[in-house]
Amino acid sequence: MTTQPGTPPTHRTDHRTDALRAATTDQTWDLLVIGGGASGLGTAVEAATRGYRVLLLESHDYAKGTSSRSTKLVHGGVRYLAQGNVSLVREALHERGLLKQNAPHLVHDLGFLIAAYKWWAAPFYGIGLKMYDLLAGKLNLKASRYVNKAQALERTPTLKKQALKGGILYFDGQFDDARLAITLLRTLENHGGVALNHAPVVGLIREGGKITGARFRDQETGQEHAVHARAVVNATGVFVDDVRRMENPAVKPMLSPSQGVHVVVDRRFLPGDSAIMVPRTDDGRVLFAVPWHDHVVIGTTDTPLPEASVEPRALPEEVEFILKTAAQYLDPAPTRADVRSVYAGLRPLVKAAEGTDTKSLSRDHVIRISDGGLITLTGGKWTTYRRMGEDTVNRAAAQAGLPQRLSLTAGLKLHGAAAPDTHQADHWQVYGTDAAHIQALPGADTPLHPELPYTEAEVRWAARAEQARTAEDVLSRRLRALLLNARASIEAAPRVTAILAEELGRDAAWQDAQVQAYRELASGYVLN
Repeated sequence: MTTQPGTPPTHRTDHRTDALRAATTDQTWDLLVIGGGASGLGTAVEAATRGYRVLLLESHDYAKGTSSRSTKLVHGGVRYLAQGNVSLVREALHERGLLKQNAPHLVHDLGFLIAAYKWWAAPFYGIGLKMYDLLAGKLNLKASRYVNKAQALERTPTLKKQALKGGILYFDGQFDDARLAITLLRTLENHGGVALNHAPVVGLIREGGKITGARFRDQETGQEHAVHARAVVNATGVFVDDVRRMENPAVKPMLSPSQGVHVVVDRRFLPGDSAIMVPRTDDGRVLFAVPWHDHVVIGTTDTPLPEASVEPRALPEEVEFILKTAAQYLDPAPTRADVRSVYAGLRPLVKAAEGTDTKSLSRDHVIRISDGGLITLTGGKWTTYRRMGEDTVNRAAAQAGLPQRLSLTAGLKLHGAAAPDTHQADHWQVYGTDAAHIQALPGADTPLHPELPYTEAEVRWAARAEQARTAEDVLSRRLRALLLNARASIEAAPRVTAILAEELGRDAAWQDAQVQAYRELASGYVLN
């Protein structure tokens, strides 16, 4: 049974089957977007809200890659300001303000403390952060300010006290990255767009030397399908070169992938109401300790990698570096035994001159159009996803000769955004107006695991409304169990899989295979 966009699915419905049927209708799409992360979803929403016919294909699941593995910040990038990239910071701060307005259920203000242990540190960083405030303009969150030692410890009681002079408090945004991806999916569907996950593109279609579509495989049936479009956008993040090679096997790579690792620990290590920002680590990066879903995310690293992988793994030395740096500022400091989960993400950094460190590469987004018309979007970050989409659709519309239409996304409230503009510790906040519909489903009062905040009803909702197809889809991205507590998520997997089987009509063999696959994947998030 088909559920109309925006209609709460209070009954079982195979949402993805409806999407597959729509994706394989005999039509020419205005825009085909390959990739279901921040850049792809942002591009698809931008196009759909302009009235273009849009199809998005994702090879695994929405935000499976880099887009679910961020530091969970909607920010201008203090580090980029230090590098002198003022235009990127100004753009990102502007987009930060828009995103808070358009998705108040997902984005909230968070104070960040830069602790000063040297007499010069507070005035030095204070001047830079005043510029940060000024660049944000009328969309600034709150003004940065100096805090003395007592005020710093009131906000972050576990800061090391010895030699602490005080610090600078500034404000940025925080969000749930994978939940924003799913919110964009719902927004896309509300505006008539079609998206399909577990549908890898296996080849591009060329007619008269021009790229006019793609072939994709439905992973659930093994069947291949052809789709045609007036413009094709390659928004596959760290995998854009793989798609570019489908057009030209000899094309030079665009990217220098870099890995960023985070560890997740209990909230007791940062019990105050602020995050900590370390402005310069031993390797010249910044490091954050950020409260998130009643846990603390600490990271990140910057490790150049020769090639991208679908499921990157943290290196032992990266985890050691994070814990060592955290121990310089926190008392008590987390140890390996305290890590609930460790995750790694890959940055799609555009290649620079030989010998350039990846931490020095620009985070600006880049759009390139091949001789055959393939539009590749890469680089950028979550904060600027909307602007990335706007720029890409402008280029695509011009290339394909689509009717020119104004962008509407700067003022577009995202799905569920009618929720009150307040931050709640309650995990239901991320659903916005959908929360009441989920709480009306069976299992709304039945926890999945005593160490996780989630309920059985959320699994049903994920299957009915959010195209969740596997235990990983649910436990990693619809819920954030894998990142919050990997061991607990493994223990919850059998029940999650049983509910999915009931919702999707799967048999016992499928359930067993799902549980085994999830255990193998999640074991990589556990520190042994």
